[in-house]
Amino acid sequence: MARANIFVGLEIGTSKICAVVGESRTDGSLRILGVGQVPSRGVRKGEIVDFETATQCVKDAIAEAEDKSDVTVGSVFLAITGSHISSFNNRGSVMIPEDQEEIEDSDLDNVRAAAAEVSIPSQNAFIHSILQHYYVDGQEGVLNPVGMLGRKLDADFHIVHGIRTRIQNAIRCVKELDVEVEDAVFSPLASAQVVLDHHQKNLGALLIDIGGGTTDYIVYVDGAVKQSGTLALGGDHITNDISMGLRLPIARAEKLKVEEGSVILGNCLPGETVVLQDESGFVGKEVERETLNTIIHMRVRETFDLLKRKLQQQDNYLDYLGAGIFITGGCSLLKGIDHLAGEVFELPVHIARAQSMAGVKSAIENPQLAAAIGLIKYAQAIHMDKPRGWISRLKQKLPRFLGLLLFFIS
Repeated sequence: MARANIFVGLEIGTSKICAVVGESRTDGSLRILGVGQVPSRGVRKGEIVDFETATQCVKDAIAEAEDKSDVTVGSVFLAITGSHISSFNNRGSVMIPEDQEEIEDSDLDNVRAAAAEVSIPSQNAFIHSILQHYYVDGQEGVLNPVGMLGRKLDADFHIVHGIRTRIQNAIRCVKELDVEVEDAVFSPLASAQVVLDHHQKNLGALLIDIGGGTTDYIVYVDGAVKQSGTLALGGDHITNDISMGLRLPIARAEKLKVEEGSVILGNCLPGETVVLQDESGFVGKEVERETLNTIIHMRVRETFDLLKRKLQQQDNYLDYLGAGIFITGGCSLLKGIDHLAGEVFELPVHIARAQSMAGVKSAIENPQLAAAIGLIKYAQAIHMDKPRGWISRLKQKLPRFLGLLLFFIS
């Protein structure tokens, strides 16, 4: 069924591939119409390693989303991740022509282009150039300089880039299915659209999205993105540690992690065990609960320690996180993960889900879907900010023209 203002978010993750269909309503709200989710194959640490297998998984997820939403998917917004993605902050500056009365829309494009005139590795491509702040003749706190008088326009941007071919491989998986990719969006930027609200971004917040193969993060200070990146560590690494440490099949290790695991140490009785029942191809076994928790604790602590060091190596904004830390993604469901994060970062920690959304309740409450749902919110914002036609722009500027005309006539 064809409908207006329908957006689809697609995440090709390490442990799952999901497509979420959402509808943007006239009042600005969003409603989730349907979700397609399949186990991921052909993907490792958030990147394509088996093109044909991954493409088939994407096809299955989209087909399921179409069935559940009664929508034919023609295009998607695609989440991308991977340790190859890097970011930095940079300032662009442009001089306003002497014969120009005021700052115009084209000047905003020019200052963005100036900020992107930096050297990145030849194999890399720009993914995002995210505005932080404008300055007009040195004046800070400018939200929208269009229409202001000034001779120099500066702007700070957070720039995200990654290896071109790895990004293109994910895009090609979708295009093989005759589905267009409207935009490729860095995964934590998508998650932040629905996990963090405006107030939290202004206070300062660190969002950590822990998936199967990667840990994505993004830092907001004064409402602007200041840091972002990816660690090649995730829930699958915990599962592998359990599998090796307790000599269990991967499937049993994953089930044990999800159903019985905790990152908290010293919180169980001496000698307490977890009994694993006999199953087809698996002989039952008892494992000590404290040993299980120790394995999980060590890997999660390592992840948080690595992330903290990475944040401190760049411009350290950890002292400016007034709203604290927000954890989402599948691993946010691990018992006690918020307490361990608070211990490592010495900041308030919250387990986060998608906010302000209607529709399929199970999807909204599932932290594994934060990025895919966030893509729909991102798509809505992009759609609302699309440049309008020249007639609309002329109508917007006409009052200023008339005002100047009346000034000179009087």
